[in-house]
Amino acid sequence: MISINDVKNGMTLEIDGQVYQVIEFLHVKPGKGAAFVRTKLKNVVSGGVIETTFRAGEKVPRAQVERREYQYLYGGQGSWTFMNTETYEQIELNEDQIGDAKNYLLENMLVQIASWKGNIIGVDLPNTVELKVVDTEPGFKGDTATGATKPATLETGYVVNVPLFVNVGDVLKIDTRTGQYLGRA
Repeated sequence: MISINDVKNGMTLEIDGQVYQVIEFLHVKPGKGAAFVRTKLKNVVSGGVIETTFRAGEKVPRAQVERREYQYLYGGQGSWTFMNTETYEQIELNEDQIGDAKNYLLENMLVQIASWKGNIIGVDLPNTVELKVVDTEPGFKGDTATGATKPATLETGYVVNVPLFVNVGDVLKIDTRTGQYLGRA
């Protein structure tokens, strides 16, 4: 059990038999009445987001989420294969388990696979990845002033909006949390 006053972003809590990750929290101390903590929690299994208020000092159980390092080997036709870097055991994940991570996975990439009570609940990627552009309209010199964007298909098949000066073959930094273009690598 952990005091709600000690929660931080990214922490996992177990509430009503479900595991939630803290997205946001705010300690509120009104002029009148008791203090409370307003939180925004994401259900790790279903992906749903709820907003909940707790009394200050209330105890909540912390979810025991286990994370292990795996190497992405290959994927296709609805399954993705990973290998545990310590035991060399291979596991296959389906579309529900992998979620949006499929848009950023490259062969031999190291990721963290999270499990709760023996069930895999997600794949934790690095915050940024570097991916090569395989298809986009040609860029024109001097088109940077307008802030206009165009779609670009990356080597994983993911399509992201990029500035007009980006060309085929460029390597881009992509934020895996938002899916947005950050810059050239």
